[in-house]
Amino acid sequence: MGKRIIQQARGKGSPTYKSPGFRFKADAKLKPISKKLVDGKIVDIVHCAGHSAPLIRVCYDDGQIVLFAAPEGIRVGDKIGSGSGANCEPGNILPLREIPEGTPIYNIESQPGDGGKFCKTSGGFARIAAKSLKTVTVVMPSKSQKKFNNDCRAVVGIVAGGGRTEKPFLKAGTKMYKMRSKNKLYPRTSACAMNAVDHPFGNTRSARKARNKGASKNAPPGRKVGSLWPKRTGKRK
Repeated sequence: MGKRIIQQARGKGSPTYKSPGFRFKADAKLKPISKKLVDGKIVDIVHCAGHSAPLIRVCYDDGQIVLFAAPEGIRVGDKIGSGSGANCEPGNILPLREIPEGTPIYNIESQPGDGGKFCKTSGGFARIAAKSLKTVTVVMPSKSQKKFNNDCRAVVGIVAGGGRTEKPFLKAGTKMYKMRSKNKLYPRTSACAMNAVDHPFGNTRSARKARNKGASKNAPPGRKVGSLWPKRTGKRK
């Protein structure tokens, strides 16, 4: 009798793979779009197990309280703004069309009003490279360029906590608890190292199913992909 592989077991909803969402403070999103500039005040800096960067709790003048990733150099009591017309300073939320070229930004929206999808990890940031009538070209942390709508918003600055990766874990158990708090599967076992009942690539006593094999010389066109079979083998004579 077979056994569910890890990808199938994660979708089943067992306690092993259940997300500890009750420990997370909130979903880090930007303030909803407002027609005018709204000022706010940072009232607290929050640690959330579900995020690699610290979060700031901002209380805006219209009564809304929002949590999103903190920028570098911010502290409790600072004033920040959200909306068109805000100053280009760390922590302020502005549309991409109003941010000068070369400014570091983070928490970039994919669509106007979605709260931010890109560049949210600690120490991450992107830069605006060019502008056009309808789009803004942004250089992502991977050095790739991506175009966004002019009305998409972002936070000015660099995400705090950039030195997080400089401290080593030292022990595998520490890394395990860190990954478990974020609902990440750790450690990742390779498929070919599993038993036959755990994965189709398991059981190395016979054929190594995980080994890269070329397509057959007589394979049909739909299956003749990847590494093709060599025309000849053996030592040349």
